[in-house]
Amino acid sequence: MKKQCIIFGVLACSFFNTILFAQERAKVETLQEVVVTATKFSLKKENTGKVIYKITQKQLQQNAGKTVIEILNTIAGIDVKGVNANASEPRSINIRGGRSRQVLVLIDGVPVTDQAAINQEFDLRLIAVHQIESIEILKGASSTLYGSGAATAVINIILKKASKDRISGSFETSLGTNNTANSYGYMLADRNQNATISGAIGAFTFLGSFSLTGVDGMSAAKSTTNTEFEADAFYSKNGLLKLGYQLNEKISVDTFLNYDVIDYDFDGGAFSDSEVNTGNQKQLRVGVKPSYSYAKGQLYLLASVNSVKRDLNQFNSFSNTLDNYQFEGRSLFLDLVNKYEFSKQFQLITGVNYQEHSNQSVTPFGTIDKENANFNTIDTYASLVYISKYGLSANIGGRLNIHNVYGNQFVYDGNLAYSVVKDDNAAVKLLTSYSTAFIAPSLYQLYDGYSGNIDLKPETNATFEVGVDASYKNWLSAAVVYFNRKEVNAIIYDNTTYSYGNSSSDAKGIEVQTKVVPSSFLTVHASYTHINRDVLEDFNDYIPANKLVTGIDVIPFENAFFNFTHRNVGERTIFDRYGSFGTVGEDVVLEQYQVLDFMANYTVLEGTVTLFAAATNLLNEDYDDVFGYETRGRNYKIGLRLQF
Repeated sequence: MKKQCIIFGVLACSFFNTILFAQERAKVETLQEVVVTATKFSLKKENTGKVIYKITQKQLQQNAGKTVIEILNTIAGIDVKGVNANASEPRSINIRGGRSRQVLVLIDGVPVTDQAAINQEFDLRLIAVHQIESIEILKGASSTLYGSGAATAVINIILKKASKDRISGSFETSLGTNNTANSYGYMLADRNQNATISGAIGAFTFLGSFSLTGVDGMSAAKSTTNTEFEADAFYSKNGLLKLGYQLNEKISVDTFLNYDVIDYDFDGGAFSDSEVNTGNQKQLRVGVKPSYSYAKGQLYLLASVNSVKRDLNQFNSFSNTLDNYQFEGRSLFLDLVNKYEFSKQFQLITGVNYQEHSNQSVTPFGTIDKENANFNTIDTYASLVYISKYGLSANIGGRLNIHNVYGNQFVYDGNLAYSVVKDDNAAVKLLTSYSTAFIAPSLYQLYDGYSGNIDLKPETNATFEVGVDASYKNWLSAAVVYFNRKEVNAIIYDNTTYSYGNSSSDAKGIEVQTKVVPSSFLTVHASYTHINRDVLEDFNDYIPANKLVTGIDVIPFENAFFNFTHRNVGERTIFDRYGSFGTVGEDVVLEQYQVLDFMANYTVLEGTVTLFAAATNLLNEDYDDVFGYETRGRNYKIGLRLQF
């Protein structure tokens, strides 16, 4: 603990010293930043009253060697359960004290879900970082524009687009270790490589990308004895193809095909090894987006089909057999969207959305038949955007969801942003919003023969936000936001009836995000999140009340970049439902932990070659990320990126 306090003290001192002795100012991102997730069309961040954070391509490149989940875990309000577990273990994204099912993941604006999963949540391990251009995180309830699941946040992953003027490409490879805090092997167990090529031939554009990842050398479950558990491997293959054609100045057509495969070993549970449990997951996404631009606006149709297949072989200790589980979820998504500009001040966004979903599952405990386990929805929605000439921006909208199983659901939202100060030296924006959201019960929760409940009501959420976003002389930026969320008919598993039911819960908290750029070679950033929510069954599992992330970016000389990131995560609890680890019905408390990471990259030959290296958990902290499972200790990674 002493060495952790020393490191934290150094980071804190550096933060205040850079403010006091700053002289040279460097340009940083401001409220002029353009985002698309707030309205489905390009909009300056200063003109929305919603809380939205953008991870740029530059930031993704500076985080070379990290996964999507590791990058998201540094953002205010986000905490990823299992972020430092073995790669074979699934992750769970908790935003503002919510659960993964309350976060909607988009890829290029298309919702991606696993309809065969209990909570329909998408596995972000299926996404390769090098395919991504940027990521936008829209906080708060956002069902007006995005429908079911957008309760605590929308994560919009925007993939790279084809180069329009020349053929270009890149290749990246890296090698790293995969050790726990108590193992010291230096075997290169973490191997990654990817390649991308893109370009244009006349009006035709193309982009192709492929990546391979293999991680081994570490067990998923933790051993409590001297017996060493078997290592559990993880392998992934990710392919992306994007084609586009510009018919004329007004009409264009873009298509995409994504195919991802992961194979992995997994253990029998907390503190329980298995040498025979294996899993396989395949995802196929294909879609088309024709767009039409006219004098007063833009119209586009986004159509896609998504299929996720999962296959598990799991040892059954009761029957002494190796049981097979097969899951297949399919989704059809159609979204017709139009933006009409009455003037520079008024925009009206309207849309019609149609979706079909099905679940086919075959397990030793029964079958969920897609002929019965399916539903469709048809939604109409509208959103009015007002941008005044004197600093006030407003957005109000509503959506009617018609679900063929549980009926109709109406949601709405409204937000205001006001630029109190806006000149060459400073910008101060006040923001507030009130928005509602809903989460449709999953096909598993409705139709599972053992725990399903066809009478489930949709979960509804209402979120109030208020805050301030400010910047000064392009070297200081800060944002503070208070949020309060009410959950009604929250979908939970009832331990007394052994089926899914409805209940309620509340959550509130504060997010703080700051960045200081005192010189052209130094940037200091920090974020703090405090969450206070009702304790309701296991709703509080693994969600820390307090989380602080601080970081220092250093450019010591031209073309070089260094970063130190320190995460301080507060106590978390897990609900001991069956008394497996203590007393039945009581919480097991996981202690606070601190992790320090380092990364560096250096670019040569006019940016065509980049060398990068990373050291994670530098202090080799031994802690519980997921109770009963191993946590990664100090590890190293080196890599090379070529661009041509």
